[in-house]
Amino acid sequence: MFEKELNELRRKNLLRHLISRASNQGPTITVNNKKFINFSSNDYLGLASQPEIIESAIMAIEKFSFGSGSSRLLAGGCTLHERLEKDVSRFKDTESALVFNSGYSANTGIIPAITFKDDVIFSDEMNHASIIDGCRLSRAKTVLYRHKDVKHLSELMRKEKGKRKIVITDSVFSMDGDIAPLKEIYGICLSHNREPGKRDPAILYIDDAHGTGVLGNGKGALSHFDIRPEPWIIQMGTFSKAMGSFGAFAASGENIIKWISNTARSFIFSTALPPCVIAASIKAIQLIKKENKLIEKLWVNTKRLSEGIKNIGYDTMKSETPIVPIRAGTIRDAMKLSDALFRKGIFAPAIRPPSVREPRIRITVTSAHTAEHIDFLIKTLEDKKRLTG
Repeated sequence: MFEKELNELRRKNLLRHLISRASNQGPTITVNNKKFINFSSNDYLGLASQPEIIESAIMAIEKFSFGSGSSRLLAGGCTLHERLEKDVSRFKDTESALVFNSGYSANTGIIPAITFKDDVIFSDEMNHASIIDGCRLSRAKTVLYRHKDVKHLSELMRKEKGKRKIVITDSVFSMDGDIAPLKEIYGICLSHNREPGKRDPAILYIDDAHGTGVLGNGKGALSHFDIRPEPWIIQMGTFSKAMGSFGAFAASGENIIKWISNTARSFIFSTALPPCVIAASIKAIQLIKKENKLIEKLWVNTKRLSEGIKNIGYDTMKSETPIVPIRAGTIRDAMKLSDALFRKGIFAPAIRPPSVREPRIRITVTSAHTAEHIDFLIKTLEDKKRLTG
């Protein structure tokens, strides 16, 4: 069964294989008994192996055990879940917040919950797969606007008269590393909401998975752009990237969060995250709020890496963040480059369709990388380019 389909994937160089590391997550990892410099992790601040976070998780296991046993609506959550949600709402400057089991389950649960059949969703064409699937699961009409094209977004919104509008965008696009023009998108939504006679304000839904802990001194994209967290703005973020933990959240106005907790199927029908995971996220927020040096180091490393790669002639596809893609041309070219890096002890797998339209090596740098790690990657890329022209 599926042998023909698997052979077709193999023929197109699209067959993927699971990779298991035999070490903790960090700037270096062990795979198949070999040590690699890891440039494929979203652990931007190096918190996944941070001792205080590990200690918090252990203490939570000792007090609350491991498994949650049931969904939040059936008391699967404990007092730590409630505390984390309060911490998130303070961190994001919103009235309320709700914890989800993953970013994917958040997007596929929240988007259908906040939309009705007569609504119109306006989604950036390069949004994450979880947003795309959330739009598909909704009853609303979905209209794609050109990537980061605010003029196109505005034109499309004007065409849909008399309907409630939901604008959805990633803050940081996870494969290109560029940042959404949130100031302008916010302005379009604000102007729409100030029009006389508007009963239902437009909703701005921001997937801040790769912005939380990275942009705005760690607070995320709204802080980065100095935008006030209005009650009609929903911030979705994750604990699994810069916070080094697991899970996700929605932060918004109190009524919106109450509605989501009562209608988002991925929340209602999922067992609550284990208390130890919640405790790790609580500690991560505390560390991000007080450890600005981690974020500063992340951006120093980002500049060093990005400038180094550009200076040797690689196309980094307008990256503005610690996500630095290298345009590779064909799928075979991407795999060859990844293999060459792998042989030198650098872990940076090729990213291929359907994950992206254009194959690439997606390099991610963290605050835990040393200057030596980064310089070795740049030197290896330079040698490869010199040999291949």
